Amino acid sequence: MPRTLFDKLWDSHRIASDESGEDLLYVDRVCLHERTGGIALESLEARGLPVRQPGQAFCTMDHVVDTRPGRGDRTSIPGGEAFIARTRRGARAFGIRTFDIGDAEQGISHVVSAEQGIALPGLSLVCPDSHTCTLGALGALALGVGTTEAEHALATSTLWLARPASRAVVVDGVLDSGASAKDLALHLIAEHGADGAEGAAVEFRGSAVRALDVESRMTLCNMAVEFAAATALIAPDAKVFDYVMGRAHAPPELPLDDWRRLRSDDGARFERTIRIDAAAVDARVTWGTSPAQGAGVTGRVPAPRDGDAQRALDYAGLSPGDLLSEVAVDAAFIGSCTNARLSDLRSAAAVLRNRRVAPGVAAICVPASTPVKRAAEAEGLDRIFREAGFEWRESGCSLCFYAGGEGFAPGQRVISTTNRNFEGRQGPGVRSHLASPAVVAASAIRGRISTPGML
Repeated sequence: MPRTLFDKLWDSHRIASDESGEDLLYVDRVCLHERTGGIALESLEARGLPVRQPGQAFCTMDHVVDTRPGRGDRTSIPGGEAFIARTRRGARAFGIRTFDIGDAEQGISHVVSAEQGIALPGLSLVCPDSHTCTLGALGALALGVGTTEAEHALATSTLWLARPASRAVVVDGVLDSGASAKDLALHLIAEHGADGAEGAAVEFRGSAVRALDVESRMTLCNMAVEFAAATALIAPDAKVFDYVMGRAHAPPELPLDDWRRLRSDDGARFERTIRIDAAAVDARVTWGTSPAQGAGVTGRVPAPRDGDAQRALDYAGLSPGDLLSEVAVDAAFIGSCTNARLSDLRSAAAVLRNRRVAPGVAAICVPASTPVKRAAEAEGLDRIFREAGFEWRESGCSLCFYAGGEGFAPGQRVISTTNRNFEGRQGPGVRSHLASPAVVAASAIRGRISTPGML
């Protein structure tokens, strides 16, 4: 019987099933970060349980670390130093490889996992973070789980999970030169809703998806959780094989024959298929408090269709009919696991070159990992950002989310490459607009929501 890629990955890791319909899955690799990792490790220690395969567990310092230069263990998040210390102590006690502050390979979990070959085609990987689905871009079964589930996976290399349905999003045609994977994701969510996937595993397919580079595929899969997907997948191909070759935790000889079979069979049935014409995707920006509340940068704020939309407009300080390209911004943020890889920084730098940020706009760039920062500096991208008026920082999650530490000021309007624009996501009362790196850079220059073509 023809099977989907998700079916193949799930079935290859299934050990047993129970009467409730849940499956016991084998977990190849477990990733932790310091905001929840220390809790899981302390719990294991208190129960006298070992980590079953410490060589297959990894930890990053990313969520609560300060990203300003000379940071050390400093953090502005209440209790942040304790999160770092307890996670560091637990990881050392169990012999877990930690990408610590000051480590040459430190960065955001999902970025480090790809850069280091921790996530590979065909492997299963869990992390207590909802954007773990990013790694499905490599053909991995990547699942965001809770802290207790991560603890269970550390102790047993297994998890009991209910099998989600499998759905497809097929994108054919050619993306406009002004549109990116971020725009495609925002288009999908706006058209089909923030709950559009209904908890299914989503496979992105089609000629436009195959044309994306690996980092753009990661952006697309990263945003799938904002579409209510349990995880996201893209069949690995030669681009992926080239990407993972030589990575620190990849095998010296890649099992290419096995990896080439990691694709949905002809005739495989999906519960539902959504089709998108890539030519219909334009440069996008959100106007409300959900990734689904978005429109083209050249469009207008729509009339509210329900109370939630009206609440979003009230919070955003916008009115129906407002031209989005005339909305002024107070700050611009380029960072996060969604859009702060090297290709993202190159895209923004191409817009910023020989230009200056508009007066009064605070602009910040936080590379997604230390290797990304190092590579960007080798290309001189940091100089372009600084000369344009951006702060250039160390890597980490930073201003992607507010946890009581650093944030933007109440009432400020921020255009951001991040993945969520919820109320207070970047600080109490802060109004966040999601967009691609190129749109964020152009908006910083013009001082209003803009595409590069408006400069």
